[in-house]
Order: sequence, then C-alpha cells, then structure tokens
Amino acid sequence: MKKTSYLFILMAFEIMTVYSQKQNRITHKPYPVAHKVDTVDVYFGTEVPDPYRWLEDDNSEETAAWVEAENAVTFDYLSRIPFREKIEERLKEIWDYPKYGIPFKRGDYYFFFKNDGMQNQYVLYIQEGLDGKPEVFLDPNALSEDGTVALAGYSVSKDGKYFAYSISRSGSDWNEVFVMDVKTKKTLSDHLEWVKFSGMSWEGHGFYYSRYDKPGEGEALSGKNEFHKVYFHNVGDPQDRDQLIHESIDQPLRNYHVGTTEDESFLILSETESTSGNALSVKKVSEKDKPFKLIAPGFDYEYNVIDNIGDKLLVMTNDHAPKWKLVMIDPGKPDVKKWETIIPEKNEVLQSISLIGGKIVANYMKDVSSKAFIYDMGGKFVEELPLPGIGSMSGMRGKKEDNIAFYSFTSFTFPATIYKFDMETKKSEVYRSPEIDFDAEAFETNQVFYKSKDGTKIPMFIIHKKGIRMDGNNPTYLYGYGGFNISLTPSFSLTRLVLLENGFVLAIPNLRGGGEYGEEWHLAGTKMKKQNVFDDFIAAAEFLIKEGYTSSEKLAIAGGSNGGLLVGACMTQRPELFKVAMPAVGVMDMLRYHKFTIGWAWASDYGTSEDSKEMFEYLLGYSPLHNLKAGTSYPATMVSTADHDDRVVPAHSFKFATTLQETNKGENPVLIRIDTKAGHGGGKPTSKVIEEYADEWSFIMYNLGVKPVY
Repeated sequence: MKKTSYLFILMAFEIMTVYSQKQNRITHKPYPVAHKVDTVDVYFGTEVPDPYRWLEDDNSEETAAWVEAENAVTFDYLSRIPFREKIEERLKEIWDYPKYGIPFKRGDYYFFFKNDGMQNQYVLYIQEGLDGKPEVFLDPNALSEDGTVALAGYSVSKDGKYFAYSISRSGSDWNEVFVMDVKTKKTLSDHLEWVKFSGMSWEGHGFYYSRYDKPGEGEALSGKNEFHKVYFHNVGDPQDRDQLIHESIDQPLRNYHVGTTEDESFLILSETESTSGNALSVKKVSEKDKPFKLIAPGFDYEYNVIDNIGDKLLVMTNDHAPKWKLVMIDPGKPDVKKWETIIPEKNEVLQSISLIGGKIVANYMKDVSSKAFIYDMGGKFVEELPLPGIGSMSGMRGKKEDNIAFYSFTSFTFPATIYKFDMETKKSEVYRSPEIDFDAEAFETNQVFYKSKDGTKIPMFIIHKKGIRMDGNNPTYLYGYGGFNISLTPSFSLTRLVLLENGFVLAIPNLRGGGEYGEEWHLAGTKMKKQNVFDDFIAAAEFLIKEGYTSSEKLAIAGGSNGGLLVGACMTQRPELFKVAMPAVGVMDMLRYHKFTIGWAWASDYGTSEDSKEMFEYLLGYSPLHNLKAGTSYPATMVSTADHDDRVVPAHSFKFATTLQETNKGENPVLIRIDTKAGHGGGKPTSKVIEEYADEWSFIMYNLGVKPVY
C-alpha cells in the first residue's frame, strides 16, 4: 500500500514537472477556424481543391475578420516573448545615426537624401553647387502622421527647373505624381493618378510616364493589371489633357516605358512582357509625329540605352552575351550585324555603365563582388578603379561632361560609405562615412563554395563573430532569394547586426535563378529548372550542418517575395532540416499567382499552370500551398504579409498559413503576421521596420533557444 502510494506520488510529481515545463513555454492561443468551400479547379483532367479560395477576396468582411483573429493570436504570442522589448530597444539604438544617400546633380543644384536617424522617411535636401548650404527640399515625413506615405520615385528636369515626384500610400504599387518648382520649392497644381511601374522622363516643359486605367470597384489591390499606356504630361495641365503616346489594344499583358536621352534628342520606347527581356524602339524628338522604329526585337534579350553619342545610341545588352556587353547602335542602320562592340563580353558580369568626364566607368561583378574599370569612349581600357575590398559598389552618379561623380561602397560589416571620385585625377576620397554603434573588427566574412545536388558549385557568404566554435551549436540565419536575375551582393544590414551580436551565423548563398553569373545562371533556376533553386538552398543548409556551423535544431531560414516561395518550398520538401521558417510576402500558390495584379509578368521565371500539362504538373510538384501534408511536423513558422501588398497579394500567405495550421503536427507554432497600412516592403517607415524585425528576431531567437545578451 505504501509502495503504491509512493509510485503514485512520484508519477504525479513527474507529470506536474512536465506540465510546469510546458507551462513555462509560450503556447499560442487557438488558431481561428477557417471554413472550407467546395471550390475545385481542373487542370488537364486533374482536380485540384482550393478550400480557402474565399480568402482571396480582400474586400470581404469574412476575410477581414479572419485577419483580425490571426493577428490577435500572433501578437499575443509575440508580446509574451520575455526579451522582445529589449530587441526593439537595441534596434532603435543602432538605428539612430545620420544616414546619407548619393548626391546627384541637376542644373546648378546638387540633391541628396538624408535621414537624421529615426525619421520614418528620408528627407531630400538641395544645395547650390558642391559648396552650397544644404536646405530641406522635400520632406516625405510631412505627407502623413504615421510615415506610411513614402516617396516612390522622382525626376528632375534636365534644366533643373522642375521636380516631379511620385508617392506611394501604405506601400501600394499605385503611385500619385506631383510637380514642384525647384527654385521656389512650391508644389504646383499637377496631380496624376493610377500611375504604376513608371518613371518620369523629361522633355522640355513636360515628362513621359506610364499608367493603367482606373481599376474597377474593389479591384485596386488584387485585380489583374492590363493595358499599360504611356502618356506625356505638360506641366500645369490637368491629367485629362495628357497626350496618349503609346498603347497596344492587342497586347493587354505588356508594359511600356518611354525615356529620353540626356540631350532630349531621342525618345526611347521599351516594351516588356515579363521581368526579363524587352523590345527597343526609338525615334528623334524632332520627328515625334512619326512612329517609333524598332531597333531590337523582344523578348529574348535585354537592351538598356545608356545615352546617345551624337546620332548613335550606346546600349548595354545581353544579346548573345549572357554576361553583358556594351555596343553602339545607329538607329538608321539597326541591323545587328552593323552594331559596333565598344566593350565586349568578359568572364565577369557587367552590371552597370556610367559616363563620367568623357570616360566610361564599367561596374562588373566577379564572384558576387564589385570590380570597376575605366575605359575611353572608344572602349579602350584606361585603368581599374580601386575599391575598398570585397563588397558592392553602386551609384557612380555624375555627368558625362563633368569630372566629379559620387558612388557608394558597402559590405556585410562595412556600412554604406559615399565616395567622391575625380575623373581627372582618377582618385576617390571618402565624402561621407557613417558613425554607427558597431564593432566591425569583432566579425569576419568568408566566401565558400559548396556543391548542390547536381554537383554545381554554389557560392555562399558566411558572416559571424571571430573565434566561434564549430561544434554545431551556433544559431544560424540562412537567407536566400534565387530568382528574376537578382543578385544578392554584399550589403550592410542594420537589422542583422542584432543577430550577429547574439552569436548568430549569417549565411547568404547565391542560388541559381539569380544574376550572379549572368543570364545562364538565371535561366538555370527558372521554369522546369526551378527545383535547382530549392536544391541549392537545401544543400547550403546541409553544408552548414556538415561543417559544424550549426544543426537542424539551431537553423532558421528566411526569404521574401520569390524568397518567400523558396522558404515555403524548402520547408515542405525538407521539414525536418530546419527549426524555424520565415516566409515573407511569398508566392505560395503557384497555380494561380498569374491571376492577380502583375503576377502574369513572372511567367518568364515560373511558367504557368495553363501553359501545358507538363508545366502544370511541375508547378504542382513544388507549390508550397499544395505540398503541405497532414500529420507532418513543420518548423516553427511565422508567415508575414501586409494588407496593401498589391504585388504578391496577401491571399498567397493567407491560404498557406491557414492550411499549415491545419496540417502541422506537434508543438511548433504556426503564426501569420499581417501588417496594416503596408505593402510589399518598399517605402515602409522606420517605425514599422523596427517593429517588424523586433517581432521576427524575437520569434527566431525564442524558438532556437537563444537568450539575447542585452
């Protein structure tokens, strides 16, 4: 009897101990119950259910109620992480220092952006000449109380008289355009609406811009963007008097942009039907009543006009040059056989061309690091422009007739520093360097090359504190993208400093699908080769584990947009490999992505479910939404999106999150963080950025078992 009582007490004690331990662990509130509908799509004879189709309706009260309920669960969980406030405080500390943009010249004035430290938006300053006194020209912080109205684009007339600028509200891709008088700093009467995917290219007293027709009721944030048009706006006129310059009623799924050369002698029409490849047409401004003349057909290659040299055009292209070259084209004799090669294709990838002081500055990428070379206007090599080290050069803003230009250089532990360059002396000097609360000498950056599943060598940057132990116990943040010819080059991130300070290893692989090694590298991660991207990322995780950097229990993966797709695909293919997954604004429904806003333009990278049976089956095979399996233990996951994301509509994240909550087995939390008055990420105010990263870093650290040093 006594023995039985003892065993009962011992068993009860063990149960209470386990219960107490579980009680000390934060548990989320019950997930909202999302009802299912009987929606079924049929693709080439295959039925595919879509039970949460109703979440695609961003205007419904039902969707709004679901969003509110999910956010209640998420923010309750995040608020109970004991060190969240300390993370936010540290982010504010390191953020609070003056930050500058690269100066640029128009007319007699120099312009530059500056943020005093914690301002929600950067402020535009103006000064007369290089030695003039800077004055505030445009302060976007005054456009809204909460900082959610952001400057989206700008363009100064060639004579420096007018300043056109576009704004975005709550992160939307829809822009409104206004015009200021530069000398008086007064905003004029001009107000253009429904502008999207547009620049503002000046010619005389007006500028060219692109827009769509006003969307139908309730379609602004999710309706398909069709029939892009180019208009010319004359300063002072109401928008309804703008002149239609170009449209195509036969091609609803194409975008158009008209630019002008620096001397305003040529009009350049670029036509696109996806995110890569364009057709190029031109005409003289003096012959604007004549039709555009096609000089390079679309859409296999890209053609970027740098400027005109007399009656010829200097064009950067990957036409039969996957790593790009610079050519001169005579619009009167556009046959490709008559093109003059100025700088031929090299082993490195040509990223940009600048014309400074009668010379050409070519910015190349070699193994994902910048190299800069100076050539004369005929393409003869002059000398290399020395850079501070392994990192990324950007900008080189100046005039082809001026010797003075400015550029920026940055790396993972090297904050963006602005340099002044003199073409006459070929010397660079620090113009503005940041003062930041960060000891760069305490960290090191290495570049490794590892093998992917098919044997392809993939480069990866690894950043961490000096002297870490390779015992497999380091918390690690693995970030990737892998798509749309976008290269993840070395750059300084304020937010990631918090991870580095807390002993994290940062790992950034340069996956196929990006542009790190030219167009062939890009194409190797597209359409029926998209799985290569996921294999590259999974192989990066396996490399980090094998080499002793980390373990599956200490590994978090993250990515946004196409990178959100990457995370979604990898966590469904290898759920046991990662402890935490952070898919942000991701493309999660690969069967329907092309039916919303600008999604159709991504088909060059993805293909669509309507292309063929083979393409449909391939997409279905990796689509994150469609590969969640009931009874699977998935990583601790926080999906993130925003209510005004009209690029990757939040329905992707909504359907993925609720399906993941339904299918996940085990105790790992599955949350969705839905930001309000925010979009795909651009223009987000400082206050929202800090809140977002405080939530993300807290979630990652808590679920990796990391206790911050603060």
